[in-house]
Amino acid sequence: MKPNLPPTFPEAFIERYASILGAVQLERILHGFDAKRQTWFRINLLRGTIDSAKVILIEDGVKFIMDEFLVDAGWVEAEDRESLLSSKAAQMGLIYVQGLASQLPVRFLDIHPGLSVLDLTAAPGSKTLQIAGLASLDDEIAAVELVRKRKFKLQDNLRRHGADHVRVFLQDGTKVWKYRPEYFDRVLLDAPCSSEGRFRLDDESSFSYWSPSKVKEMVRKQRRLLFSAVHALRPGGTLVYSTCAVSPDENEGAIEHILKSFEGCIKIDPIKFDAPERVEPVLKWRNKQLNDQVAGACRLVPSERMEGFFVCKMIKTDTSHPPTPGKRN
Repeated sequence: MKPNLPPTFPEAFIERYASILGAVQLERILHGFDAKRQTWFRINLLRGTIDSAKVILIEDGVKFIMDEFLVDAGWVEAEDRESLLSSKAAQMGLIYVQGLASQLPVRFLDIHPGLSVLDLTAAPGSKTLQIAGLASLDDEIAAVELVRKRKFKLQDNLRRHGADHVRVFLQDGTKVWKYRPEYFDRVLLDAPCSSEGRFRLDDESSFSYWSPSKVKEMVRKQRRLLFSAVHALRPGGTLVYSTCAVSPDENEGAIEHILKSFEGCIKIDPIKFDAPERVEPVLKWRNKQLNDQVAGACRLVPSERMEGFFVCKMIKTDTSHPPTPGKRN
């Protein structure tokens, strides 16, 4: 049974995803929008160790639980969120509040010392910090942000949490490939999206902006950013694409587009991640069958643990022959 939807919830959303995802999955999504969400955090390895952060959280009386598999991640129940945020560990930057789903893209990026890494749409910086904590201080990490105000917030966030060595650029992410063609070992594109996975039934502002035209607008931006991401990645490198959208247009459709546009030089590396929120990717809609490789992507429905999310890991197997800047592609 569907939860009680507020009268302002967009009916077009219900109709659209009932036809694409089916009634059962739509119901799971709507219940996820209504769930009392846990607050997840990640221990900031730039400021301390896992053990030191846990000691301070215990001293502060925070009722937290560490994840069994993600050893640097933990969570508190919704009612304990404020005690976590006001804790000494949070004030010292020893922990960083970051949703469970939001932590996954960097974990799938396979970061280790000795790599050059690009975060193509970096603000506010949660994933950039995660990258910096796994790399070495000598590694080249580039964080790109288009909006000046958000760029300054990104810089401040990185500085406060010990990632001063990250290079921040005020730049249009769709143009980065022109300056660094086939340069980076790893590229993260946590793309701007319709944010459908973050809807909350008790917060009208979280869904009041939504419309099918908003989804189309995001698709255009995502494809341009993906074009840049692939051309900025060196052959043999890894690209992770993610959104907090429900829409197949922004998720599986975006991956299908890249596989066609860069046929022969991009392949999907199937994600291995067991979670009750994981569901099968959409491989057919609008009478269109997608590439079988898309099945390797990770689609997550919202729950009490996480927002709705989509992640896909890709390997660049050959040069993409970046076009000469200034010429139309």
